[in-house]
Amino acid sequence: MAPTILFDFDGTLALGDGPITAFARAIAERTGDTGFAMRAETALAAFTTGETDARDGYDAVTRIAREAGVGADVISASYDDSRALLGSSEAAVDSPENLPAFLETLGTHARLVLATNAPGDGITALLQSWGVAEAFDAVHFTVGKPAGLVPLIRDALAAGPVLAVGDIVENDLAPAAELGADTALVGATFERSTATATMRGRSLADLYDQIIAWAAAASRLPDASQTSTPAPSAS
Repeated sequence: MAPTILFDFDGTLALGDGPITAFARAIAERTGDTGFAMRAETALAAFTTGETDARDGYDAVTRIAREAGVGADVISASYDDSRALLGSSEAAVDSPENLPAFLETLGTHARLVLATNAPGDGITALLQSWGVAEAFDAVHFTVGKPAGLVPLIRDALAAGPVLAVGDIVENDLAPAAELGADTALVGATFERSTATATMRGRSLADLYDQIIAWAAAASRLPDASQTSTPAPSAS
């Protein structure tokens, strides 16, 4: 079999609130609302502690922007502003510890795919700086999850088992689970989410051993096309 592991980016491979606070600052700058950044910080903290049902930090900030009457065009432009800063001191992120070694080992058992709703701005350079750009067999930007993830999962399932890894159940995991793939939930909601997941942990690094074990086991599964019983010949 040829198992596939689909990784989300923000909140899964890229850790830290730097890009989200940059998003909030951009909204504040575009609207001239000097108090917005502080309100966004409060909303982000509420998400982290489980005091809100926001999907992630971006959703938490977007909600208070909408409540303040900020238009979709300003929110979208502010998001683009923040993504242009990705990886800089103004939108700093970290990778999970020992990520290169983990992906190198994992790649001996499975096909590795990065699928994110984010645009490619800054991501490729960041992967290169982490030493993992060559670890992925395919990289997909602006996927349009959750719906946009479905064809990727279907194609992967045609080749073998699939494990979807991400921090947003609705976007990263639900489409995979509905198609019969396994799932791994990481990030701030890993304990409080009531969604069913094959495995879960605060950070991707907490699941390294489980994910490698999953991939190793999945790669040893027999290929159904080669193990099916042949039809009896006519006599």
